[in-house]
Amino acid sequence: MAISQRSFLKKFAWLSVAAAIATIGLKSLAYVLTGSVGLLSDAVESLVNLVGALMALGMLTVAARPADDEHVYGHGKAEYFSSGVEGVLILIAAISIGITAAQRFISPRPLEQIGLGLLVSVGASLVNLITALIIRRAGKRYQSITLEANAQHLMTDVWTSAGVLVGVGAVAFTGWERLDPVVAIFVALNIVWSGILIVRKSVQGLMDIALPKEELEKVQKVLDAYKTDEISFHALRTRQAGARRFVSVHVIVPGQWTVHEGHQLLERIENDMRKILNNGTIFTHLESADDPASWADIALDRN
Repeated sequence: MAISQRSFLKKFAWLSVAAAIATIGLKSLAYVLTGSVGLLSDAVESLVNLVGALMALGMLTVAARPADDEHVYGHGKAEYFSSGVEGVLILIAAISIGITAAQRFISPRPLEQIGLGLLVSVGASLVNLITALIIRRAGKRYQSITLEANAQHLMTDVWTSAGVLVGVGAVAFTGWERLDPVVAIFVALNIVWSGILIVRKSVQGLMDIALPKEELEKVQKVLDAYKTDEISFHALRTRQAGARRFVSVHVIVPGQWTVHEGHQLLERIENDMRKILNNGTIFTHLESADDPASWADIALDRN
């Protein structure tokens, strides 16, 4: 599927926006009913979910734009900005939760209407769980790091909610009010880890990280199928920009081959590459085995 045809992915971002608005309302109500700082932390993370969903919506819109004169390789890297911002927002939310929980640990407060509050929070968690599963499936299917990051954030919210529910339930069962902020602190630490993973993946994408190992093996398998005593390859380089995959390789053939013969070989190689790589852009460079310069043309910066 062409990148320019991926604008339909925005509907998943709209789904995330709607889910965030719904869960903010439900979790805020749960906090008002119980006074639980754990449930408050849960509501704060849902607010971050909303900001992240809006960012995802904007960047998916940009990423779906076709290549133009100023962006000849397309706009796919816009997705990394979305996931990176969402990762940072997760970290900010975690810090906020940790500060609030520390204050409540020092000055504990009894919880109220715990049963009703937990019921409302469970409803919010189910909304997030269903939304996360739908978006995660779409992210993997359409190779969208934006949707994958958004789904991971929502799943973090689900696990966060589960932890909070355990904490509030433990308070109701034991009467020890400090359990609520203790759970909230552990929730914050879990969110920090999730945020770090998302930011790390975004930075790797912006730094032109190579294709995953399994995709590299597929690329190498295609090249091996064409390798003979006369045909060889070097300077294989790969990178990814959002859903777009880029592969470049030098193809070395006998010097006496005609341009037509070499071109036909490159066309077959590129066609086979595109079959195994979704949204793959393949660059091949034909070189003569009889020219010494061909063997010097390997490094990224040629001397």
